[in-house]
Amino acid sequence: MKEIKAIIRPSKLLEVTEELHEIEGLPGVTISEIKGFGKGRAKNSADKIVYEMVEFIPRIQLEVVVADEMVDEVVNIIQKYAHTGNAGDGKIFVSTVDDMVNIRTNERGEGAM
Repeated sequence: MKEIKAIIRPSKLLEVTEELHEIEGLPGVTISEIKGFGKGRAKNSADKIVYEMVEFIPRIQLEVVVADEMVDEVVNIIQKYAHTGNAGDGKIFVSTVDDMVNIRTNERGEGAM
């Protein structure tokens, strides 16, 4: 199992989630509103947020855990539909998940998806 974590522009959320929704067998996606900064430190961004004299950019974080064979499809969709070609498009991280537990059913591993 792999966890895919993507940080994308808020304006791309609808496009990305509509396409992810079309993947048969996708177990679900968690979406969080986040803020942060990258190499550019948010200095010239039109949508920056200033908090305690530090500038941040609003972003969306998507998280999904999938079977290994679904990773490429999910990553490719996020890459394609989150892309604008401008600095600040975001990042996609793929990590290995050692175990998963479904709290309601107590199933473990891939059965917990």
